[in-house]
Amino acid sequence: MGAWRLTPPPKNSKCKNRLEKLVATIYLFFGGAGGQDGILLIDYLPKGQIINAEYYSSLLVQLKDILKEKRREKVTKGFLFLHDNAPAHQALATQKKLTYLGFQCPDHPSYSPNLARRTTTCSLDWKKQMKGRHFSSDAEAIAAAKTWLDGQSSDFF
Repeated sequence: MGAWRLTPPPKNSKCKNRLEKLVATIYLFFGGAGGQDGILLIDYLPKGQIINAEYYSSLLVQLKDILKEKRREKVTKGFLFLHDNAPAHQALATQKKLTYLGFQCPDHPSYSPNLARRTTTCSLDWKKQMKGRHFSSDAEAIAAAKTWLDGQSSDFF
C-alpha cells in the first residue's frame, strides 16, 4: 500500500477577486407621499474588511444621525427599516442596535420578488454602464459611481 500524501487544497480565485472588489452599501429613503425618495448614505467597505454585525451596527448609527439631520420631521414618527436576511443583519448585536436606535423592522420573507426588483434593476443598470471599464484606484471607481448615481432621476429610486 502506498503512503497517503497530503496536498494543499486548490486556491479559490473567487475569494481573491472578491477581496479586490469595491463593495458599496447604499441606504435609500422611501418617504411615501411627498416624493423625497433618494440616497441617504453610501458606505464603501475598506479593502480586506467584511461586513459583520459590529461594522453593520456602526453604519446604522451613522444612518440614524443622517435621518435626524435630513428627515427630522419623520424621526418622531419612527421608521420602518427593511433589510435582507444577511447574517450581519440577523445577528443578535444588530437586532439590539436596531431596537436601541428605534428602527422597526418588519419580517422579511426569504425571497420577495417585489422587493428584489429595485436592487436587481440598480445592479443591472450599473453593470451595463461600467462594463469593460477599468479603474486605476478606488477613488476613481467611487467617483464613477457617484457620477452615475447623481445622474439618476428621482423616480429611479
